[in-house]
Amino acid sequence: MKNFVKIFFVLTLALFTTQSIAQDKNNPWQFSFGVSALNFNGTNYPGDNTSLFNEYFNVTDHWNTQSSFSTVTLTRYAENGYSFGVRASINKFSKIGDAPPISPMTMISADLVLTKTLSALTFYNIEPYIEVGAGQSFVGNNNDYTLNAGAGLSYAVSDKVHLKFNTVYRNNKKNDGIVNYAPKIIPHFQHNLSIAVNFGGKDTDRDGVYDRHDDCPSVPGLAEFNGCPDDDGDGIENSKDACPNDAGLLEFNGCPDSDGDGIADPNDACPEVAGLAKFNGCPDSDGDGIEDGKDSCPNEAGLRKFNGCPDSDGDGIADPNDKCPTEAGPADNAGCPNPTAEAIEMLNELGAVVQFELNKSNLRDDAIELLLSVYEIMSKYGNTSFMIEGHTDSSGPKAFNKKLSLERAESVKSHLVSKGVEGDRLSTTGFGEDNPKESNSTRKGRIANRRVEFKVVE
Repeated sequence: MKNFVKIFFVLTLALFTTQSIAQDKNNPWQFSFGVSALNFNGTNYPGDNTSLFNEYFNVTDHWNTQSSFSTVTLTRYAENGYSFGVRASINKFSKIGDAPPISPMTMISADLVLTKTLSALTFYNIEPYIEVGAGQSFVGNNNDYTLNAGAGLSYAVSDKVHLKFNTVYRNNKKNDGIVNYAPKIIPHFQHNLSIAVNFGGKDTDRDGVYDRHDDCPSVPGLAEFNGCPDDDGDGIENSKDACPNDAGLLEFNGCPDSDGDGIADPNDACPEVAGLAKFNGCPDSDGDGIEDGKDSCPNEAGLRKFNGCPDSDGDGIADPNDKCPTEAGPADNAGCPNPTAEAIEMLNELGAVVQFELNKSNLRDDAIELLLSVYEIMSKYGNTSFMIEGHTDSSGPKAFNKKLSLERAESVKSHLVSKGVEGDRLSTTGFGEDNPKESNSTRKGRIANRRVEFKVVE
């Protein structure tokens, strides 16, 4: 009895001082069932004449084993590795120490148990535990109360299924002549091998995180976020994600930066195009300080007064409205320069030299070369309209000459248009023989009169 008190004291002290790191709050109930064996040897009761734990592993000689189901336990998890519950066992025995076997007898036991897991000592999924408790045993008409102390190992097959082995030393008052004289009940070890099933946990959203640990128990989530979801999979839980449906970055509270300009999409007025913070994420492609959305010429650096467009020739007219963007000109001529008197004089000098065959309107080769200079002058004054006047000498009928002079003007226009002068800037007329430049009485004069002249259309 003194030895038992010592054992009970030591186990009880360990039970209430050991800090367990294992917890089983998820499934607080555990039901176990299995087989058990009684061992009366090495219990150090009077008359046994053996020390405590003598031949503890001598299964053949001292363990009363049986193959049938013989013990059940139901426990409820509390806190910090503690569990409490009840155990019931039915054991047959015929071996009592080294004495000759007796006729088989049956012991029925019922115990209250308090266990403490020793999670700090866990190895290879095997967790040690200790237990204390009290119970009552029945053998025939004998019954007695016991104080119990034991230890065991629990192997986790899964979160809910464990394989357990434990030994409990059950000490009763036995034959002391004072309480419950029970000669058929003596101190013994009870060895139990059981399958334990944890149950009772609640996981409403079936996300694998039990409700008691689930911050979002009604919405499936992830264990790393205590059961709360991360719908866009960006590693930021929805409750902390400003854009829970779009994968984003932690620096933007979970929002994306689609164009990579350092401005989160919700704050980016142009989320698909990289831009500048001062323009709310919109670009300024030409770098003129005017964002593209307000820049009439987003690809050319310009001036704010021209809505971002340049004025290349500095004439005060923005290039898109300037028909001659590289040459300064007045606004009343759409930014193009007005032809000078010298330019008109040169045109007419060239036109006078554009000669035609008698009674013909087609251009000669030398005339085509001369018209290249005419084209260059007309191109320089790109917003100026010109009148092309056709003339003839007095040879032939007057009506014929009138028609021929117009055909000569049209022939020059067609050639200039083919070179690139806008057709709507050129108009034609024919004067026939009415405006001779020289006298038609001489051959030289008649040649000079077969000509064209150019006038500016105001």
